Amino acid sequence: MTRRRMLALGAAGLGALAVGDGGQETTTITRPLARGRAVIKPGKAAPRLPRPGVMPPRLAPLPARKNAIHQVHDLFPTAPPNTIALTIDDGPQPEWTPKMLDLLAEYDVKATFSLIGIQVKLFPKLAERIVQAGHQLCNHTMTHPLDIASLSRKRVDREITEAHDRIGYATGVAPKFFRSPGGAWSHAVFHSAARHGMVPIDWDIDPRDWSLPGTRHIKRAMLKAKGGDILLCHDGGGDRSETIKALHKVIPELKKRGLTFVAL
Repeated sequence: MTRRRMLALGAAGLGALAVGDGGQETTTITRPLARGRAVIKPGKAAPRLPRPGVMPPRLAPLPARKNAIHQVHDLFPTAPPNTIALTIDDGPQPEWTPKMLDLLAEYDVKATFSLIGIQVKLFPKLAERIVQAGHQLCNHTMTHPLDIASLSRKRVDREITEAHDRIGYATGVAPKFFRSPGGAWSHAVFHSAARHGMVPIDWDIDPRDWSLPGTRHIKRAMLKAKGGDILLCHDGGGDRSETIKALHKVIPELKKRGLTFVAL
């Protein structure tokens, strides 16, 4: 079976999903770590999972890829050329995720949220709210280990499986996408994501907002976006006031240029 035939995932308003190779069958990508934050530690206590807490059916396994998707048109070859995607990582978080959801609702933008399993365990209702608002979900591991590319196959699979199950129980949705912490990839990571039926995704535009570079820097970096780009920002992992302020300027400006946001 070819890669173009291996997926039939739903897309927000774009019909059937087809993952194309783009002619790039390269060696495994292990990118430099993009984020300097440490692994996220579990809290002392967590609320019970929301009822009914029914695990959704698992997605069919996929052939493992050798590279991660970093362009919208690698996923949706027939999408309009002005299509872009906003991805939001490291939540849910009780202060900033609601503000991010309110912002996206204000500008009528659907995004893709990369959720960390520990955060979903602590704040399952926020994970539910993300789904109810019509956004896409992405598995971002259980504890966000930045050294995931050097971990054993067993530990990698545990990180991905536990997050997959936690997200599924909390939201009733099986994530269709997987994003590796810091953009670090290995054969074990690709194989585990494929085993759970998830497509590995990266990004094109990274303002490094996790490092608190200032609203002006975030805005300037994100305004470099062009059709086909996948944009990265955060609602978890720290103070995200700069990100929220920047997006209030960035989203209207990108829309004014004729760019259209889609959830992956």
